[in-house]
Amino acid sequence: MHEEKSAGLFRASAEYIPGGVNSPVRAYRSVNRIPRFIDKARGSKIYDVDGNEYIDYVCSWGPAIMGHAHESVLKAVHDAVENGLSFGAPTEKELKLARLVNGIMPHIESLRLVNSGTEAVMSAIRLARGYTGKNRIIKFRGCYHGHSDAMLVKAGSGGITTGVPDSIGVPAAVVADTMIAEYNDIGSVERLFEAAGNEIAAVIVEPVAANMGVVPPAPGFLQALRDITSRNGTLLIFDEVITGFRIALGGASERYGVIPDLVTLGKIIGGGMPIGAYGGRREIMEMVSPSGKVYQAGTLAGNPVATAAGIATLSWLRDNRDIYEELEENGAKIEEALKKRFGDSASVNRTGSLLSVFFTSGKVTDYDGATSSDTERFSRFFSYMLDNGVYLAPSQYEAWFISAAHSGEDIDKTCRLIEDYQEN
Repeated sequence: MHEEKSAGLFRASAEYIPGGVNSPVRAYRSVNRIPRFIDKARGSKIYDVDGNEYIDYVCSWGPAIMGHAHESVLKAVHDAVENGLSFGAPTEKELKLARLVNGIMPHIESLRLVNSGTEAVMSAIRLARGYTGKNRIIKFRGCYHGHSDAMLVKAGSGGITTGVPDSIGVPAAVVADTMIAEYNDIGSVERLFEAAGNEIAAVIVEPVAANMGVVPPAPGFLQALRDITSRNGTLLIFDEVITGFRIALGGASERYGVIPDLVTLGKIIGGGMPIGAYGGRREIMEMVSPSGKVYQAGTLAGNPVATAAGIATLSWLRDNRDIYEELEENGAKIEEALKKRFGDSASVNRTGSLLSVFFTSGKVTDYDGATSSDTERFSRFFSYMLDNGVYLAPSQYEAWFISAAHSGEDIDKTCRLIEDYQEN
C-alpha cells in the first residue's frame, strides 16, 4: 500500500502541530509506522489520502456504530447546518436529545450537555463533590477518564494511595484527593473506604475498561461498587463515554443490571460530532447551576449541529435494536478467529462489539495483565493488518470497534487475514 502523501502531510504537520497530530495515539509511534491521513469514510470503509481502502475497526473511536456517513445522520446535519452553526441559546434539539437519552436510560433523569467526554467527567466530579460535601475521589488504575488534571493520575500501590500526577503541568495538590484502586479488585476499594470512607465523594469507573485494552468487569464487581458506595454516602459514577449505547442500547446498566448515581456520556450521542453529557438522579443534577450552586457552563454546549446528529443516531439505534444481536455475533466471530490463531500465546477479551487481543499469556483481568503484553508482537500484527487493508487502533491498549455497517464479507475477510497471519 502507498503512504507517500500521508508521510508528506505528517512531516508538514509536525512543523505546526506538536508531534504532527492533535491527539497522541494518532502519531503511530507505538507501532513504528507513518500515520494514515484520512480523506473520507463511508459505511465500514475508511480511505486515506493515498487512495488506500481499509475495513475500519476504529470507527472514530466508537461513535460510528451505524457506520460512517449514515444517510439519516448526514441529512440531519445538513438540515441543521442550513439553519446556522451555533446560537449560544437554547434549542428544541437539546430537549429532544435529553428526552431520547432518558427514554433509553431512565436512570438518567436529568442531564447537562457539554462538548466532550473529558468535560463531562470533569463536571461530574465537581458535581459529586458539591453534592456530597466531600473531596476525595476513587478511580481505577488503567481506567481513562479524559485529560482533566484530577484524572491524570498514575497507578499507586498499597492500602491508601494518594495520586501522583501523570503529566507535568499538573500540580501535585490537584490530584492529592484522587485515590487509586485496582480494577476488578473490590478488596482494594474496601481498603480505601476503611481508611477514608467518610471523605470519599465518588467512585468513578469505566464499567467495561476500554483504555487499557478491553477488560470486562469480573462477575459481581460492579454490584460490589454499588453496594459499598451506597453504604458510605458516596456517589457511583459510570464513565460510559465508550460503553454507552454500544455494549447494549442502554449501556452498562442494561447489560449488567447495576444503576449508578451519575453517568458520563460522549461519542455516540453526537453521531460523530463533538459532544458529551453528564446526568443521573434528578436530586443530584438539581445542584448544577442555575438550579444549584455547582457551576458549569459552555457556549457551544448543546450545539444544534451536534444535537441533530445525536438525535438521528440514538433514534436509529432505538428503532433498530436488533443490530446489537448482529454486533454480538460479528464480535464473536472475530474473537474466535483470534483465539484460534494465537491460542494460549495471547488473551482475547470482548464485550459485545468491543474487543482486544493482548499479546500475553494468561487471562487479562486488570492493568498488570494488560501491561504485560508484548507490544512489539502487537506492532507486527498491526502492520500486517494495515498492509492488508484492515484499519485497527495503533495501540495495544485501545479497543476494536465493530459497527452495524460491517458486512459478512468484511468480517470474513478480517477472520481470514487473522487466520493466515504468520509471526516471524
